[in-house]
Amino acid sequence: MASKANSEGGIVETIKTVVYALLIAGVFRTLFFQPFWIPSGSMKDTLLIGDFIFVNKMAYGYSKYSCPFAMCPVSGRLLFSEPERGDVVVFRHPVNGSDYIKRLIGLPGDTVQMRNGEIILNGTLIPQTPDGQFSEINDYQGPVGHLPRCENSNGVLGIGAECLKSRYIETLPGGRVHAVLNIDTNGASDNTDVFTVPAGNYFFMGDNRDNSQDSRVAQSRGGVGFVPADNLIGRADRVMFSSAGTSLFYFWTWRPDRFFKAVE
Repeated sequence: MASKANSEGGIVETIKTVVYALLIAGVFRTLFFQPFWIPSGSMKDTLLIGDFIFVNKMAYGYSKYSCPFAMCPVSGRLLFSEPERGDVVVFRHPVNGSDYIKRLIGLPGDTVQMRNGEIILNGTLIPQTPDGQFSEINDYQGPVGHLPRCENSNGVLGIGAECLKSRYIETLPGGRVHAVLNIDTNGASDNTDVFTVPAGNYFFMGDNRDNSQDSRVAQSRGGVGFVPADNLIGRADRVMFSSAGTSLFYFWTWRPDRFFKAVE
């Protein structure tokens, strides 16, 4: 009986945690933070479909997309600090106006090229160290019901089977490290021309490199292209909680190991 009571008490405490997180989101969204629900797998395994994160809107100052006050600019940005390479950033798509989340790779003036699935930044190859495999279940994910792309599929992987991707640790200039996933080295965005990032713009990529429509893809082809500084909303700092189901209210699908997890 004590074990059952402890189990029920744990569920109650978990529900309270999520309710408090939602209340905090409602109070502080306008001023400092914006909640963001991860709808796609482009940032795996840093961010999973169903992660609920807080975005720090004050990280880089305010723009017309993030400012809560009437005094903020209609265009341009009240800059507090510059975005740093390696930041995970939420921004407004320059063409369709949707909110996107990607990792900042290229700063203004940088050159960026992909060759065999690896980044060449300002003429220097960014090192990647093999780090095993990322494993997940091949099943429909999130409210949209996307199936993951798998390195081991060969086009015939069944529902419920293990889906694998190669995992690497990438080290950016300055020493910041993060994990990236790879399916192949000859995909549509694995070999590119050299991009030169214009002044006042940034170059973003998803950590799930073969499943991300990012700055490697031209806006005319549905990609992100270069992102103006005015379009930055804020930096993703922490996962508040995470749901593996089709709704954040299905508490039995929550991932307890991701509660309050720092975004690296």
